[in-house]
Amino acid sequence: MRSHEVTYRIRHTTSYYYGDVVTLAHNEARLNPRNGPWQVAHNARFVVDPAPAFMSRELDYFGNWLNLFVLQEPHRRFVLTAHSEVTVREPILPPPSHTPPWEEVRELLANATDQEVFEAVEHCFESPYVRWTGTIEAYARESFTPGRPILEAVLDLNRRIHHDFEYRPGTTNVATPVKAVFEQRRGVCQDFAHLLIACVRSLGLSARYVSGYLLTRPAEGQARLIGADASHAWASVYCPGHDFVDVDPTNDTLVTVEHPTLAWGRDFGDVSPLKGVVLGGGAHSVGVSVSVLPIDEDTETEPEGGTDAEG
Repeated sequence: MRSHEVTYRIRHTTSYYYGDVVTLAHNEARLNPRNGPWQVAHNARFVVDPAPAFMSRELDYFGNWLNLFVLQEPHRRFVLTAHSEVTVREPILPPPSHTPPWEEVRELLANATDQEVFEAVEHCFESPYVRWTGTIEAYARESFTPGRPILEAVLDLNRRIHHDFEYRPGTTNVATPVKAVFEQRRGVCQDFAHLLIACVRSLGLSARYVSGYLLTRPAEGQARLIGADASHAWASVYCPGHDFVDVDPTNDTLVTVEHPTLAWGRDFGDVSPLKGVVLGGGAHSVGVSVSVLPIDEDTETEPEGGTDAEG
């Protein structure tokens, strides 16, 4: 295996516990890594308990893998484990100073004439989770100064969000508006991705939301804890000649081989890992366990039980 390429085995388990019986549940999951310019998904498998009465797998509008399944057996507990393998290559990117001025990119998007640019244009507008104010646009313009190369500007904005905003779990939720995140100056990876996207789109540029994973490394001398990894989110900005370039404002870095991608869309609403509608259930709690392991380090054993769904 080449040093700039890593193959991962990923296991993502979601467990729902209900206070009352669920008699019917319709679910959709985006938990299989997608193919992309720097990533190849090899296989995917779902283990579902209780067994679904129906399951299908298809590509959604943005080319993400979408699994649909229906549970008809009465249950108080529902567990879904997504197993997948994916090879991630280090992106080959231009020197930031060699990318075109951001105003030139804005003009290209405003007058799109080819397919690649048309596809980027749909990520220029407000979406349910990405809306901005004049104050957010002004914050963006501190990085997007006149004539500045677009990737230079994006990396500066990425650095400023990392510096100016505190990572603090529990201070926001899925529905927290970008405006509120900007005002309180704290949040989590989802919030920082939405904020960077709002800044970029406020200037007439194109940016999309990306869900995935981040490989975590144990402290020196410590064993890796199975299930201790987590879902992650970042942003991707259109850069002509190089398609979209992914940046991680939570960690002030370009996205690397340590960022396996699950899905992308306009915002979190397009790539929610698991959502659905249930009949019954009452109050519920949710548990999530994620393991992201380079395949030569993976010593996990496969769980038993449930229903397999090959992908």
